[in-house]
Amino acid sequence: MSTLTATAEEPRTTPARPVYRVTGRRVLSSEWAKLWSLRSTWITLGLGLLFLVAFGLISASHYKSGIDSGHTDRDFADATAVSLSLFGVNFAQLALGVLGVLVTAGEYSTGMIRSTLAAVPRRLPVLWSKAAVFGLVALVVGTIGGFVAFLIGSGIVSGTPAAMSLSHAGVLRSLLGAGLYLGLVGVVGAALGALLRSVAGGISVLVATLMLIPGLISLLPSSWQDDISPYLPSNAGEAMFALTHDSTTLSPGAGLLVFLCWTALALAGAAYRLTRSDV
Repeated sequence: MSTLTATAEEPRTTPARPVYRVTGRRVLSSEWAKLWSLRSTWITLGLGLLFLVAFGLISASHYKSGIDSGHTDRDFADATAVSLSLFGVNFAQLALGVLGVLVTAGEYSTGMIRSTLAAVPRRLPVLWSKAAVFGLVALVVGTIGGFVAFLIGSGIVSGTPAAMSLSHAGVLRSLLGAGLYLGLVGVVGAALGALLRSVAGGISVLVATLMLIPGLISLLPSSWQDDISPYLPSNAGEAMFALTHDSTTLSPGAGLLVFLCWTALALAGAAYRLTRSDV
């Protein structure tokens, strides 16, 4: 009679999966990787930098040719190397603001936002990370573009009444202010994209806020214009990097404070909708 001996099998152990925690650094790293993985990021940032530098050099060249020919345009009568070099800010802000909208609203249009919020259930860190990452990128691009445009443009207008150097009072502040303004425009664009969840809607509101509304305000009585116009986002932002100011414009510090309030308002609206409604 044979006996069966049961051999005890050793229990199979599966390797434990590593536990990943959602941290602020990891969310920032994820948003950084997603930003640079898009072809539109490279194209739009390149356009923003091109607009800022090219239009600044074009305006400096136009001023120089007017001085040489003796027929200076009235619009350039009081121009300085700073104002000429930063002429392209109005064009660069559209490129950077539109890309900010795409950073957030683009995920809603593709449905990728579901995966993003599944990985980060608390939601708000996603918004803060997107705004911080793109705001920093827009700040760097705007600052570099402003300094490049000024360094080349100041050489073009050398020997004219508009000639200035970095050592002149207010020049460094103006160039840094222009970069900061473009960085905040990028944050506002990202906030509008998260608030409206529509690329077309976000871009429309951005363009209307920065370009259309100031034109409509000019149709109001002059007494109303003086009370409202300085506090519009675009005018407050312009005060941040303007070299000279008068009684109808804000000081650089006041302009920064007003624009920060507009930025905070846009982020607050985006945060409210992100936490209160489904994706």
